[in-house]
Amino acid sequence: MKADKMHDLRITGGTVLLGSDGLQPVDLVLKDGLIDKVGGGSGSQLDASGLLVLPGIVDLHGDAFERQMQPRPGVDFPTDLALRDTESQLLANGITTAFHGVTLSWEPGLRSLTAWRSLLAALDAGSWTCDMRVHLRWEAYNLEALDTAVADIEAGRVHLLAFNDHTPSILKKLEDPVTGAKYSDRAGMKIDAFRAMADEIAARADAVPDALDRIAAAARATGLPMASHDDDSITVRDEFRARGARICEFPMAEDVGRAAVEAGDFVAMGCPNVVRGGSHLGWASAARLAEAGICSVLTSDYFYPAMMRAAFVLAARGVLDLAQAWALISENPARAGGLTDRGVIAAGKRADLVVVDPATCRAVATFVGGQVAFVTAEGSGRLSR
Repeated sequence: MKADKMHDLRITGGTVLLGSDGLQPVDLVLKDGLIDKVGGGSGSQLDASGLLVLPGIVDLHGDAFERQMQPRPGVDFPTDLALRDTESQLLANGITTAFHGVTLSWEPGLRSLTAWRSLLAALDAGSWTCDMRVHLRWEAYNLEALDTAVADIEAGRVHLLAFNDHTPSILKKLEDPVTGAKYSDRAGMKIDAFRAMADEIAARADAVPDALDRIAAAARATGLPMASHDDDSITVRDEFRARGARICEFPMAEDVGRAAVEAGDFVAMGCPNVVRGGSHLGWASAARLAEAGICSVLTSDYFYPAMMRAAFVLAARGVLDLAQAWALISENPARAGGLTDRGVIAAGKRADLVVVDPATCRAVATFVGGQVAFVTAEGSGRLSR
């Protein structure tokens, strides 16, 4: 059960991002978990003078929580403990809605059916401030878990479905014992045993299309947003769009992303790509694709602090202003995820906000559903008691 929300809290003196109107000096009134008024109002307050007041960040794809569950190969920690620390990281970085990219693979260990069940159970049992959701990264060859995945989709425990197919790349990497050890260690197996398992899994390729069709049908029946991951060709993107996937996640080439946009799809890429100045895999540049109007959604991918920083990096490059850059991590991912109640600051929307010091590009306070979910020492000093 969540703590009671703060009522009639006023954020004063800040520069507020109001969608297409851009940054405006205006006060906000939060009440009963919503933005009650833009301008005016009374009640207790947060003095945001000199600070930016921005929509809370919506992360459609983040798997950094895996580093809390298994910080080293073969070193596992309780899922509830990992999620507690993950939530703290999310809120400190202004992320108010997080779709955890949970890989349900044929691999034992971190991405296994057991780990999937453990994470869903921990989410169900916990009391969370951040709106933490499940982004099911479905590994195409994982036929044994298909019934479970479909049942969880039908039960409403999944909030976004992504089609993954890492099996061919895993098989290739297993040819190198050093690279292959990354996968066998994560699974808690000797590399020879893992290779044998991977070969057995690869032999079921003929059954994969029917499994993809079945899980896609379950997602369509429940109105679930769908994405395809690491599309390497326009043909592959077209095939997944035909199944209902309207999010092209991390296209491997610019022409794939451009074709997706022309078909009306969202194109999602990673904020670490922007912050680091390019893809660590040598794929398309997220910053350039965002500036070209191809990339419409940015995600944390594997590093939560990159989201806020990426928006400021893009604004500093001079092609996009801060409003356009921030939409990539707030309004656009909310729309792609089917969430119409958040992502912008407007009366009647969820009071999910982040107050940012523009000098340091760091969160001073984060609000989720109208309650103070994170505050620094500076922010605490700005709150009326």
